[in-house]
Amino acid sequence: MNRQWGRTFLAFTFSSMAPLRLRARHLRPRVALVLAAGGLFALAALALPQPPARLALFAVAITLGLTALWITVASGLGRRDDTRAIGAFAEILDGDAAPSFLTDHDGRVLASNRAASREFEEGPHGTLAGALKRVLANPGALLHRLEGRAEAKGFAQEDVVTRGGHLRVWVHRAGDSRLLWRIEKSAERPQREADGVPLPMLTVGRNDAVLFMNQAARTLVGERARTLGRVCPELPLRSGQFNDVSTPDGLISCLVVELEGTAGRREVFLLPGVAATERQPDGWSFVDELPVPLLKLSRRGDVELSNQPARDLLGVSGCSGRRLGELVEGLGRPIADWLDDAAAGRGNIQAEVVRVRRDDAEVFVQITLNRASENGETVLIAVLNDATKFKSLEAQFVQSQKMQAIGQLSGGVAHDFNNLLTAISGHCELLLTKHDQGDADYADLVQINQNANRAAALVGQLLAYSRKQTLRPEIIDLRDSVADLTHLLNRLVGEKICLSLAHDPDLWRIRADKRQFEQVLMNLVVNARDAMPEGGDIEIATENLTLDKPLNRDRAVVAPGRYVAVKVTDEGSGIPPDLLAKIFEPFFTTKRAGEGTGLGLSTAYGIIKQSGGFIFADSSPGAGSTFTLLMPAMTEPADGDTDRRRPAAEPAGSAEGVVLLVEDEAPVRAFASRALQMRGLTVFEAETAEEALELLSDPAFAVDVFVTDVVMPGIDGPSWVRQALVDRPEVRVVFVSGYAEETFADDHARLSDSVFLPKPFSLSELTETVVRQLG
Repeated sequence: MNRQWGRTFLAFTFSSMAPLRLRARHLRPRVALVLAAGGLFALAALALPQPPARLALFAVAITLGLTALWITVASGLGRRDDTRAIGAFAEILDGDAAPSFLTDHDGRVLASNRAASREFEEGPHGTLAGALKRVLANPGALLHRLEGRAEAKGFAQEDVVTRGGHLRVWVHRAGDSRLLWRIEKSAERPQREADGVPLPMLTVGRNDAVLFMNQAARTLVGERARTLGRVCPELPLRSGQFNDVSTPDGLISCLVVELEGTAGRREVFLLPGVAATERQPDGWSFVDELPVPLLKLSRRGDVELSNQPARDLLGVSGCSGRRLGELVEGLGRPIADWLDDAAAGRGNIQAEVVRVRRDDAEVFVQITLNRASENGETVLIAVLNDATKFKSLEAQFVQSQKMQAIGQLSGGVAHDFNNLLTAISGHCELLLTKHDQGDADYADLVQINQNANRAAALVGQLLAYSRKQTLRPEIIDLRDSVADLTHLLNRLVGEKICLSLAHDPDLWRIRADKRQFEQVLMNLVVNARDAMPEGGDIEIATENLTLDKPLNRDRAVVAPGRYVAVKVTDEGSGIPPDLLAKIFEPFFTTKRAGEGTGLGLSTAYGIIKQSGGFIFADSSPGAGSTFTLLMPAMTEPADGDTDRRRPAAEPAGSAEGVVLLVEDEAPVRAFASRALQMRGLTVFEAETAEEALELLSDPAFAVDVFVTDVVMPGIDGPSWVRQALVDRPEVRVVFVSGYAEETFADDHARLSDSVFLPKPFSLSELTETVVRQLG
């Protein structure tokens, strides 16, 4: 409310409080009564014979006449002041853009500004209710309600929604008998006006009052209808059926759907121009025009109506007579209970993601339930959304978490086993050095050593799966590698199977650990052999592959770029679809007990993933299998690609030097100490890094080589070595660990005079590595 309007209101209020400012309609009866009384006194004076009494009555009559004259004059003065005040009000508020009215308590308009005259026409007898009749269906109730609040509080305001927008009606009490009204148009308009709903739509309130019509509905009906009966003469509406609708051209048949809203409101959709013969078997044909999949469900879960997008998503031609539980699965609770809770409004009903029961594709949908009322019964409107991509990402994340957890477990188990195997095989080698082949115990010791090596190979497979093994990557040409491996592969597959090779003549090179990559090929070929007990063909094919866009495959995304593809194809029995997703999991096997460990494919998976590649499987029962490896192609040798394999052992001999051996596992420490001492080295042992640093605190303590475990309680190996090298920079270092070298690659790279020896290591591997560092 602007300042000008406020000043006018106050000025008019003060002027209205003058004591003589009385309404003329109240004064006229009073003047008549006074004059009648004066006339009666004058007649009585004429009738009395006594002069004194007659004189007294005449005096009273004259007094009453003068009183009536005074009242009339005062009334005239009041009316003149009222006219002046009302004129001043109209003159000041003419510049106000909002319509303003001054009324009495009976609603008669005493004055209005130009904005009010321009936008509203005063109704019968010049009342405010008549002026607002054009924009409000029942203005009398609104004005009476606001007037009562203004009498109690001095002012009141209320927002009203009309077809033209929002109105805010203000009223202030102006004196004892007048009210000042101001009508503002809100900047907010009904949101549905901007919705752009292409279908004619109405919002219907209680008593079938039409609260809102979108533009399409107004165009269809030809006006802004006040009641539902004006739109549809035959009530009640038959939702989902054809109803007659009044239009400027007469009655037309429209398909009508009525949905229950909030606060007793209903949303009514009209679809003209649909013939009855065009309806779908479900009877909800108008919804086929909508791009959103919709189902109408009974409380028991029966599908009563459906639209075409919903049927396409569910993979069915019709839904009539079927239950929702027959179309979807995987809710985790009975679908009937879920629907009953939604129909009754119990609990917090949220959207649920379920799997569609269809054989041609794996499809997931998100179902959102909404309550509606039809013929007094509760029904459910189900809105479906395709959630297949969402579930695929979720499954990919879960699979990644599962593989990571198994990998961490495998890596931890492998580390502990490596320590045990180092001690077992090491002490066995120490015993073998004291026995000749003719001794009775020599064969037993050889068996212990061989089985320890077999256990070490099994642990290596666990590390390969967990991607924590130590790789020695180099640039290799797969044509040469596969050719070198062919003789061994032919021995593995036997005489019943024909092994063939097919190479791209311009095959790009890759960067990988040659020995580990050969292990992958052998595992795949052995699996192919086992799938063909009666014999068959196995083909190893290589080719160049360039991806111009990302490849989405088996929940993995292969980035665009150049790759070398290696395919191993067999003619075996194939893999069932329910098992295909599990074949890369460790210890999963379809072979009988004793025929396989279940680590062949999981080892291949770990090696390929650790090398930066991808492995995929294609198979169907009775049609064989194809395993595809995708390895990033290399065009130039990478910096630092050198042969980092263990050096060949040199002839044994004595050596001289001082070794500080730091190992928290006592059996490993005992074996390593004895092995180094047998080569003539002086060995000092420490169980922890703190103990080693305490020995090194003596400046007279001379050391040539540190041999230390990487992972230890307290200070780890690289940390204490860095501290020790500050005062002894010339000392060489040998790191040993049951984990992969990559776990501490950054620390290793900063120590230029250090080498890495993975566990389990043999007696000769340990001693030769230390002697090389001394040299």
